[in-house]
Amino acid sequence: MTWIETIIIAIVEGLTEFLPVSSTGHMIITEGLLGMKSDAFLKAFTVIIQFGAILSVVCLYWRKFFYPEELKSNGQSWWQAIWRFYLKLIVGVIPAVIVGLLLDDFIDKNLGKVWVVAVMLIIGGVFMLFCDKWFNKGSEKTPLTYKRSFIIGIYQCIAALLPGTSRSMATIVGGMQQKLTRKAAAEFSFFLAVPTMFGATLKKLYDLVKDGGFSVLTEGNNLWVLIIGNVVAFVVAIAAIKFFINYVTKYGFSAFGWYRIIVGAIILLLPLFGVTLEMVD
Repeated sequence: MTWIETIIIAIVEGLTEFLPVSSTGHMIITEGLLGMKSDAFLKAFTVIIQFGAILSVVCLYWRKFFYPEELKSNGQSWWQAIWRFYLKLIVGVIPAVIVGLLLDDFIDKNLGKVWVVAVMLIIGGVFMLFCDKWFNKGSEKTPLTYKRSFIIGIYQCIAALLPGTSRSMATIVGGMQQKLTRKAAAEFSFFLAVPTMFGATLKKLYDLVKDGGFSVLTEGNNLWVLIIGNVVAFVVAIAAIKFFINYVTKYGFSAFGWYRIIVGAIILLLPLFGVTLEMVD
């Protein structure tokens, strides 16, 4: 990978990871536009740079991760509050772990299919035009229970199975369906991303080691590419999260819905003009 390709893909990751527009789909499209070769390192890179995005969530919401609000609201001990917070994340990530272990081959097989991304962008976009009307009945008094955490985790599995769906969109909609406010649903989506994406990164590293390909990460300047990619994704993701929370709290999701529909339609129409976004094997 060149440095320009590294920075471009990392910017796309940071911008789209926490927006309901599908970061995986946008990276696949970007790699196709850049004419990049689909090899072991590129596949690992697109997963591992999510670690930078993970750190952005922990940095912005450090009080949630290390000093949960429950501690101030009902006099729990620090350990009780921490345990409740992290247990909800564990419960929420269980469905993704099960689906990832059982359907890993299916997910990898469909991951690079641009037409799947385009179709799911459009379908998800249409859904987002109406989700505010359907689910915007949340209350700030609605508690995030273990049951609600698990149900939101089930929604997250949809994104894992179909690239272009958007993990962020699925979990936010799941939160709103469970009567959380848009802001609360979005924030829990960010929190749930931490164990989910961290687990995906570890799984990718494990697969590389198991297949004897871990050395691909240290060949040439690959290690520096990973470091720069994570730093860029971290910085961009911080800006994206701040923007998204402010915007969606005030205006809802319709703008993101229209964006998804337009991008998906353009991708489906490009082959008519002789343009293909499929990556080279």
